[in-house]
Amino acid sequence: MVRFWNDLKKHNGYALYAAKAELKTEVASSYLNWIWWILEPLCFMMIYAVVFGYIFNAKEKYFAVFIFVGITVWDFFSRNIRSSVRMVKKNKAIVSKVYIPKFILVLSKMYVNGFKMLVSSGIIVIMLFIYRVPLTLNILLVIPLLAILWVLSFGLMCILLHFGVFIDDLSNIINLLLKFVFYLTGIFYNIEKRIGKKNPMIGSLVGEWNPMAYLIISFRKVILYGDTPKLILIGFWFLVSCLISVYGVHLIYKNENSYVKVI
Repeated sequence: MVRFWNDLKKHNGYALYAAKAELKTEVASSYLNWIWWILEPLCFMMIYAVVFGYIFNAKEKYFAVFIFVGITVWDFFSRNIRSSVRMVKKNKAIVSKVYIPKFILVLSKMYVNGFKMLVSSGIIVIMLFIYRVPLTLNILLVIPLLAILWVLSFGLMCILLHFGVFIDDLSNIINLLLKFVFYLTGIFYNIEKRIGKKNPMIGSLVGEWNPMAYLIISFRKVILYGDTPKLILIGFWFLVSCLISVYGVHLIYKNENSYVKVI
């Protein structure tokens, strides 16, 4: 881990620079520029709010914000996971010429998606004022929840970066898995009410032992309803996320010299 921290200090500047360059490139040829980072999640929120709020008669309190919180968290996670699989191959020009620890590529992409999540978070703050959502001190639990989301994403991205070098079809598999997991995370419905009421065991399995579902449920509890999520599960998922990250970084360090030969 000493090597990891030393490499992070040495190359973090490159990760930030690469992230800024990517963000500028994304909006360079667009008429609306950065406004797309606001319009995209807002459009998805409106679609889900209409479909599930009116057609399927969802009765969640602050339903529009309820959906937007879920979309914001899920988008950060899914964008990161999708991008990690072919990350080494997409950066072939850099990887084959200059040595940088490959997890720095992961950090750079996370900075990009983290900035987009920050934009969406600003919209959430505005919506909280519009809907007059009462805030409590429990909102401070957003900090450990964000830490879990960041560390979990980083660890999974490192693992997928490694295997993505050797398995060409992995990106297709990941896309299918993400579509499946998407419907189990409760983006547009309340897992505890929809599943937990009818079958508490399955509701607990889906809502607590699926880390993304648990994070989304917890974000909504502390932001919208002032509730306290299960703190023991926060500690559990943070520990699991750290272990996944340690394994992912170890996997990269052990095999990164072979990546250039494969790509």
